[in-house]
Amino acid sequence: MCAVFGFLDYKGKVSNAILKKLIHYLSVTAEVRGTDATGIAYVRGSSIVTYKKPKPAHKVKLFFPRDTRAVIGHTRFTTQGSEKRNCNNHPFDGHCGTEAFALAHNGVLYNDRELRREQHLPPTPIETDTYVAVQLLEQEQNLDAENIKRMAELVEGSFVFTILRNDNTLFLVKGNNPLTLYHFPALGLYVYASTKSILDNALKKVKLNDKCCEVDVSEGEILEINSAGNLSRSTFTMQDYIHTMFNPYNWDYAKWWMEDEREELLLEYCGTFGVSEEEVELLLEVGYDPDEIEELLMDTVAMEEAISEAKTLLQCEA
Repeated sequence: MCAVFGFLDYKGKVSNAILKKLIHYLSVTAEVRGTDATGIAYVRGSSIVTYKKPKPAHKVKLFFPRDTRAVIGHTRFTTQGSEKRNCNNHPFDGHCGTEAFALAHNGVLYNDRELRREQHLPPTPIETDTYVAVQLLEQEQNLDAENIKRMAELVEGSFVFTILRNDNTLFLVKGNNPLTLYHFPALGLYVYASTKSILDNALKKVKLNDKCCEVDVSEGEILEINSAGNLSRSTFTMQDYIHTMFNPYNWDYAKWWMEDEREELLLEYCGTFGVSEEEVELLLEVGYDPDEIEELLMDTVAMEEAISEAKTLLQCEA
């Protein structure tokens, strides 16, 4: 349960101060899905720059230069590869021929070891399952939708990939994990995050008053948005990974899917949002699932209403 977030400012109308504030609030709001590490990547000249730390977002100062037009970001909940080794944290650098890119991933891949053997991928000190996606992309000379389609059809697991190429082209690869994308046409700005609640709450803080529309992103789609803001779509076929989830050899990869792991994570950081562990346990008791509680943490009024209703329900049952 990690989060991805970022923007593409294709008209250059939005001030650097607003964009920095946007990334700050996106990252802090995304802590609800991971506090182990925080990172961003952006283009400087023709190079990709990544900056990441094994700290929660509110303890990291995320900087990028004044002329930056696109940023991809990530907050991490560790599933494989210790966050204390910063090379394991997102985003990851890669190269396809002369093209450089950065990749961030929300989800878990279950066949990374198998792919490393089958595809004869070189050894790496990076321990995370995500990095196999970078290595698969690096087998080709160009980072384009066709190469990304090949990678997305080889990996098994849950995923959304966000990829930034060194010409400020943004790729959003939608597997079966959540992703919300907004477009502000007048500003020339695309903004995305793992969930609608993360995006909405961050945008409230930034106070972008211009009209925006939600861009539909379906499972099995690759969205390519170039530096001029032109959006094109292509598709890929998701692999069936259910059989691997309960393979004992993959238990370390899959255990985070279990409800108790999600519940423990919620209990760990609910206080950050002014909600007590007892209140979260109350919601779980009356039937809310972790995803629903995660959404409520982003909406104070809705959370208060849910807690009140849960107390009433339990009193009636008593």
